Amino acid sequence: MILAGQARAARKRYREMTPVLNEQSRRRFVALEARALGRGGVSLMARISGLARSTIYHGLSDIRDQTSVPSGRVRKPGGGRKKKSIQDPTLVVDLKRLVEPVTRGDPMQPLLWMTRSLRNLANELANKGHQVCPTVVGDLLRGMGYSLQANSKTREGGQHIDRDAQFHYINTQAKAFLAANEPVISVDTKKKELVGNFKNNGREWRRNGAPELVNVHDFIDPKLSRAVPYGVYDITNNVGWVSVGTDHDTATFAVNAIRRWWRTMGRKRHPKAKRLMITADGGGSNGYRVRLWKVELQKLAEELRLPITVCHLPPGTSKWNKIEHRLFSFITINWRGKPLRSYRTIVQLISATTTDTGLKVRAELDENKYPKGVKVSDFQMAAVNLTRHSFHGDWNYTVSPKRNNPRQKRID
Repeated sequence: MILAGQARAARKRYREMTPVLNEQSRRRFVALEARALGRGGVSLMARISGLARSTIYHGLSDIRDQTSVPSGRVRKPGGGRKKKSIQDPTLVVDLKRLVEPVTRGDPMQPLLWMTRSLRNLANELANKGHQVCPTVVGDLLRGMGYSLQANSKTREGGQHIDRDAQFHYINTQAKAFLAANEPVISVDTKKKELVGNFKNNGREWRRNGAPELVNVHDFIDPKLSRAVPYGVYDITNNVGWVSVGTDHDTATFAVNAIRRWWRTMGRKRHPKAKRLMITADGGGSNGYRVRLWKVELQKLAEELRLPITVCHLPPGTSKWNKIEHRLFSFITINWRGKPLRSYRTIVQLISATTTDTGLKVRAELDENKYPKGVKVSDFQMAAVNLTRHSFHGDWNYTVSPKRNNPRQKRID
């Protein structure tokens, strides 16, 4: 019979030794304690240590037979439970057939019509007679060189034959403007944002159990609709301007954003400017095919008394626009996880955007109405003092005040 004092002493010794024991030494230590306690020792030490009685008997057998393992090891080579792939030799073969169908597009392949989740794969393997859990399927896939991967945006569609040449041309033009201390800006419309108590992707630090509570469904609030941020990035000074529109994204709205940037920031930073260069996407409200864009630029050129040179990025390359990774990306980082509950909130979050490299941003709300579908007649278009450049005049052109430059003169 084991006395209470013996049990307490055994429990104390085990607690003190536990931090320095590995699997093998724990098994043997517990077995030695059980043998020293005599009858009932195995049951008591099983309760104290949490080891199975069979494990303790295994330890007694190791001590009796003087079983040893190679130095530096806990188990003998080959010890432990065998991997599923060894127990079931056809498991890996069937898994490969599921994730890499031999016949692409064959409707009889089971996983062409379902999500390739671990659970679905485990269920399909079970249908083939393999008893395996989703966790083991994940281990097998990693062993086969698979990993969880998101979509990679690398396919840009058809590339224009003059794509690289246009980038070189834009670079040459920008360098010439900057060398002459003339302003160069990059413009674009940021993704339209829902205004209201909606989820905004991303996370921010908050107390545990206290997330921002937002609407379940992203239905547009008819009173607020969407915000249309149009940005202007001053490449020389690393500063940005964003007009947050409440109506439509039109060419008139785009040019008015440039106008507001000039009046608020541009003319102060470029008081001696004699011309202005704009780099823009080839599509959207500031696209090279948009007639209204050129008509509005003519008005702006007259107001500023400056020739405005525009160079459009070639088709399918909007992500290369400076404003995308110098301004918009940091705005997105700054407001991630924050519901854009009002236009005021959006303006404040944009204005609070800064970077370690010194980026500063100013934003204002533009509540003007910008109707869609404004038609520009041939007569109006002919009145634009447009000078097309000798290289891709559709992508590169200068709009000048009418009293300064003769129309249709070509420049290099």
